[in-house]
Amino acid sequence: MTTLLEEVLKDYMHVRGFKLATAESCTGGLVSHRITNVSGSSEYYPGGVVAYSYEAKASMLGVAWDILNTHGAVSEETVLEMARGARKLFDADIAVSVSGIAGPTGGTAEKPVGTTWVGLSTNDGEWARHFVWDGDREQNKHYSSDAALQFIIDYLEGKLS
Repeated sequence: MTTLLEEVLKDYMHVRGFKLATAESCTGGLVSHRITNVSGSSEYYPGGVVAYSYEAKASMLGVAWDILNTHGAVSEETVLEMARGARKLFDADIAVSVSGIAGPTGGTAEKPVGTTWVGLSTNDGEWARHFVWDGDREQNKHYSSDAALQFIIDYLEGKLS
């Protein structure tokens, strides 16, 4: 039987005693849903924000309008600010953020459908990862949620520098 990423995450979070928050756009709460599918997740997961519009990203997570207007919602700069904002909002040790173009519409030559950024903000630093998925809308959202959970696990395993 395959162990789900959210189960692996639970084990790490219990050992470390960290609090985790989320800031989601294209996944629409799927990361939060997966985290909260695990019994006991309330011990380490105080909450998350689904900030789909520019306005929500700015007002709820503190993403600067200059960042949004210059780089767009789907960018390294935006996901780092989203993660930083969620970490502050929930007084968490770690926050992960996701913003992307799930499809089937919305893509451009510069940012085709499937383009996704995942951000991670911690007390130790901040990182971002870029992906371009090739699935349909539902698949791209699932791939993005996997990437977000894996990013947190990689951090907790000491695989980031």
